[in-house]
Amino acid sequence: MRISEIAALVGVTTRAVRHYHHLGLLPEPARLANGYRQYSVRDAVALARIRRLTELGLGLDEVRDVIADDAGHELADVLAELDADLARQENAIRARRARLAALLARAAEGPLTTEDELSPELAAFFAELGPGESTSPMAAKDRELLALLETAAPAEERDRLMAAVRSTAATPGAVEQAHRVYALLDELADAEPSDARVEVAARALADCLPPELTAQITANAGAVATADQGFLKAFLADFAPAQAAAVRRAMVIVSQEGG
Repeated sequence: MRISEIAALVGVTTRAVRHYHHLGLLPEPARLANGYRQYSVRDAVALARIRRLTELGLGLDEVRDVIADDAGHELADVLAELDADLARQENAIRARRARLAALLARAAEGPLTTEDELSPELAAFFAELGPGESTSPMAAKDRELLALLETAAPAEERDRLMAAVRSTAATPGAVEQAHRVYALLDELADAEPSDARVEVAARALADCLPPELTAQITANAGAVATADQGFLKAFLADFAPAQAAAVRRAMVIVSQEGG
């Protein structure tokens, strides 16, 4: 069989066959005098197996591992891992559909707001802070940041964020403390970084941070001291100079006291 014939027989493209040769998944067959590859039934069987494994969801590196183990034990392990991964994806899809269903139900009652798009947990936290927070520019930035982190952060980081939100919401006086911190930071909008109020705002912010966040800051004390990490640098660039100085100082306070 020529390459076009074996590809048609197994149901793949000739480009895929050449790619499998290049990766070492499919051994090169004997060649005729004119240089054309000459495939056998054994080659077709091997190619069909590659197709079956990829259709199961295995990556080509995993297919190579399976093929290398003729006893089939490796295949059983890989399939078990694949099944667990599919189960995680299935649970994630169910959770996303549940959120969409809740959004559709609210949309039937009236126009959706940006906070309707948040997770119920984060939306409830914002509701607990109260509508008065919308009058504070710093509170608005804080909400935008939390919404961004909830959307863009990896699952593990998102879980830590929600743990911090739960911890803050459960702390007596947390809402009042947040109001005070926002007000102190708002007052620094037109101030100089050397303003004495920077230290006051930094101390209040450090006292306001939940334990989950302070532990993470303490663990990364070296980076916190310079505060020039990529995301943090971009985050602080949106602040007035005195506000950014207060946030940096608060992180240094936390890292020093936590250590």
